[in-house]
Amino acid sequence: MEQIDYNSDWRKVASTIYKKPTDSKIYGMVELDVTDIEKYIAKKRKEGLKTTLTYIITLIIGRAIRNEVPELNTFVKGSKIAQRKQVDGVVSVLLAGGEMGSVKVENADQRTIQEVTDEIAEHIRQSRKGNERDEMQSKNMLARVPWPFRKWLFRLYRVLTIDWGISLPGIGLDSNSFGSYVVSNIGTVGLDTGYGSLLPSSNVSLVMILGSVQNKPAVVNGEIVSRRIMLLSATLDHRVVDGSHGGRLFRHIKYLLKNPHLLEEKPDENLAKF
Repeated sequence: MEQIDYNSDWRKVASTIYKKPTDSKIYGMVELDVTDIEKYIAKKRKEGLKTTLTYIITLIIGRAIRNEVPELNTFVKGSKIAQRKQVDGVVSVLLAGGEMGSVKVENADQRTIQEVTDEIAEHIRQSRKGNERDEMQSKNMLARVPWPFRKWLFRLYRVLTIDWGISLPGIGLDSNSFGSYVVSNIGTVGLDTGYGSLLPSSNVSLVMILGSVQNKPAVVNGEIVSRRIMLLSATLDHRVVDGSHGGRLFRHIKYLLKNPHLLEEKPDENLAKF
């Protein structure tokens, strides 16, 4: 296994000169031809697996971090780049009443399509029944704290968990509470594209946004045909990665979208980075 220097000279400089996340963001976007993967999803749904493009992209990013871009599974801790112990994905979901929630998929790089689909679907079912998980309960508890005490409490949490790396297991918060990356599908609410924010309260180095899927002309085998095209955008933390890492990420996403059968089985253990 290749040894990666997460604290190279440039990474030390970048983590010093950039602040989080006011001026440390890199943006990137690609057009994805999702015609074939939509057909694959339709086939799987007929077989009883109610998966979605969002779930598959969430799994693909986990695999991409595992196989190609382990640098994305890091965060700034003090003056150094720290490596996470596992790859966790967070998916934004729309709950009953239009409220936004999130599902944390632990060890997302090791999951299959079936496992990711079942876990997210079960979380949504429980949330709609009123059985909120820890992250929703923590958010609601913070919202009930009066202003400006809410702001002070939030700053204290950020200093303890983000800046100093201290875990607060009693309330379920630590430097990894928000996972390794975040995925959100804004296409489902009518937006063609957009860029996510790197929350000041998190150590997330990647936010991936799925836009709407539209019929567009494309060149296939030298002919202009109608294809299903989606805009996929990324916001990355420039303190831990560069544009080249984003390029590697997008290339691997395209590869796995063309080979979704690889996501039906557990990944090759020989490719494990963590």
